[in-house]
Amino acid sequence: MILMMIGAYGLLFEFMNPGALYPGTIGAICLLVGLYALSVLPVNYAGIALILFGMALMAAEAFSPSFGILGIGGIIAFVLGATIMFDTDVPEFRVALPVLGAVAVTSLGATLLIMRLALKSRRSRVVSGREEMIGASGRILDWEGTSGHIHIHGERWRASGGEDFHTGQLVRVVGLEGLTLRVERTA
Repeated sequence: MILMMIGAYGLLFEFMNPGALYPGTIGAICLLVGLYALSVLPVNYAGIALILFGMALMAAEAFSPSFGILGIGGIIAFVLGATIMFDTDVPEFRVALPVLGAVAVTSLGATLLIMRLALKSRRSRVVSGREEMIGASGRILDWEGTSGHIHIHGERWRASGGEDFHTGQLVRVVGLEGLTLRVERTA
């Protein structure tokens, strides 16, 4: 069971960071050894299906904006599957509850961390791209009539405005038209 979880998380981290190689390699080996170990034991296939479904839901949590519902559902499916996975009366073949609890708590912690990071990034202000330029301040480099160039974020941009500006004047970006910034006087 632990090998299968290590395998699932290893593959998840490899998919999140392609080319890292270590998590994918270790994860694949652990997952295959865990699946081999399951073939030796008396296994309930409904339990295996719930465990695999739970792993898939936890992996999907990292890639979709579900804000925790996929991860928590995955943990529930995983725990239910692990409790019914072994169909035997021999206590040595059952999953130990402390191991199951540790895996569930670790998975819940990872899900809550991903959820917290997603909410934090959603609330933070935009720091790049088109949307970030609106409202940014720059300085006029040269101006003729209603167009010229401004210096903003360390770059020279073509700009247009409804009035005549002078060199060195501070302006604010109010819109974008292709690669031309629309500017106005700062207040």
